[in-house]
Amino acid sequence: MKENKYDCESFFQKYAQMLRSQKGLQGAGEWSELQKLLPDFHGKSVLDLGCGYGWHCKYAAEQGAATVLGTDISEKMLQKAVQINSAPQIKYQCIAMEDLAFPGETFDVVLSSLAFHYIKDFEPLVQNIAGWLKPGGNFVFSVEHPVFTAEGSQDWYYDQDGKILHFPVDNYYYEGRREAVFLGEKVIKYHRTLTTYLNTLLQNGFTLEHVVEPQPPENMMDIDGMKDEMRRPMMLLVSAVKN
Repeated sequence: MKENKYDCESFFQKYAQMLRSQKGLQGAGEWSELQKLLPDFHGKSVLDLGCGYGWHCKYAAEQGAATVLGTDISEKMLQKAVQINSAPQIKYQCIAMEDLAFPGETFDVVLSSLAFHYIKDFEPLVQNIAGWLKPGGNFVFSVEHPVFTAEGSQDWYYDQDGKILHFPVDNYYYEGRREAVFLGEKVIKYHRTLTTYLNTLLQNGFTLEHVVEPQPPENMMDIDGMKDEMRRPMMLLVSAVKN
């Protein structure tokens, strides 16, 4: 069964309080680096997998995309997307990305932001994306970094006074299900190695263009806890082109 934590009212309300929920792309620490990886959207057909509030859909539309389809498993997320990030060329669909089906060579660009670590089977999804993209099409995604997902808890180790000691990395090569704590609640995520992320693309008809481990931007360093984000990578950004 595909987990949909975001339609739980208490969890959704906590998510709504996050900086990236309230300020959109400007509140996302990785945005300044992710934006550099995005292609020219003008006249393009775009698919956003796990679109959430639809921030990236709206950005693509503002950059001249001809059509944008944002998909998400959460009805609550899509209700918010329609409310705050609508445009004539944007459509939203409530469906798990694993269940999507499109004719071959439908899209020029496929995006995904911080969603693939909720997906159990990565390679079948990449195979689908390769089929949906036109030759020369762009695939750009962000995901939680394998260093961040490896041990599972996704929390620091602290001393007896509550001071951060270090971040745990364990069981790195044992891929699969992890029970993490996010926004104070248990959430199921899936860990895979950096090798798996990149080789899956290479083995399914993609050429890598950029691999980025984004650091927190200088203008966010005064936010509580942000300086500690320099101690380990939290996110991985990848851009690739279909051969």
